[in-house]
Amino acid sequence: MVKFGIEFVPKDVYWRTVYYAIQAEKGGFDNLWITDHFINRSVYVTLTLILNYTERIKVGTGVTNPFLVSPVVTASNIASLNEVAPGRVVCGIGAGDLTTLEQAGVQVTKPLTAMREAVQIINALLKGEGLQNFEGTVFKVKSAKLAFKVRNPIPIYIGAQGAKMLKLAGEMGDGVLINASNPTDIKEAVELVKEGASAAGRSRDKIDVAAYTAFSIHEKEEKAFKAAIPVVAFIVAGAPDPVLEKHHINLEATKKIKGSLVKGDFQTAFSSVTREMADAFSLYGTPAQCIEKISQILKAGVTQFVVGSPIGGDVRKAIDLVVKEVIPHFR
Repeated sequence: MVKFGIEFVPKDVYWRTVYYAIQAEKGGFDNLWITDHFINRSVYVTLTLILNYTERIKVGTGVTNPFLVSPVVTASNIASLNEVAPGRVVCGIGAGDLTTLEQAGVQVTKPLTAMREAVQIINALLKGEGLQNFEGTVFKVKSAKLAFKVRNPIPIYIGAQGAKMLKLAGEMGDGVLINASNPTDIKEAVELVKEGASAAGRSRDKIDVAAYTAFSIHEKEEKAFKAAIPVVAFIVAGAPDPVLEKHHINLEATKKIKGSLVKGDFQTAFSSVTREMADAFSLYGTPAQCIEKISQILKAGVTQFVVGSPIGGDVRKAIDLVVKEVIPHFR
């Protein structure tokens, strides 16, 4: 049976995000992901509060990155979080949002290598092995070992979009968070994950393949589209040119969106988002339309469908729509 995950951006006051988390757990969601951006509230504070107010749902960073936060610190944070609710915590890590990192003045160096090394470092620390004289290309660790024991395995999910990163996820990840919403993109991504797993001699069945979508639902399609626009703007701004060209997205238009976002001119950025962009990089519509699109995605071999930000214009009502009309269709 397919699992359903949900993503929240901790931009609202903490109690509102916790409320949504409780609502999601009661509604039958299996996983909950909280984004990690320096402009929002702390992902670990938010997740700690959520764990204290929920009983079953698994939670994780969706996703943190190794450029703003050292992998050794991430390992400590995740392990500490796991003590709050053992067995309910996972680590989601990706190369990071290029637009946000650029705003922070952070340079992204060799993202594929950085991710490989970050996963190696985090895994070693979470397993209690520690590190001595780790000499990576991007990261170097002289000596590191957690001062407390992690009493259960903590899965690592790799956020991925490009071909090489998707293969890396298949090679090293316990799960993969496919950063895509279009059924064709997801089908191609799943095949790349399989390639990575096969090359590493791993069973694809041991990898939780999650479609981490930009999702927006409403009884009226137009309102679902409008709610998706801000998220689509950031996705378009961070997407590599080959991905944009594949979906016939005008590169000059995307440069305008990215430039506006970096300057903080959100009105210009959002007004430049087209239907073609939303169709390529989000899953939006009425409950019936969303069910049809999700059905196409699940055929690709996805084992977890993530209802990602923005969820809808009114988050509470949007969660109710998913709980009452979408999830039951697949169960």
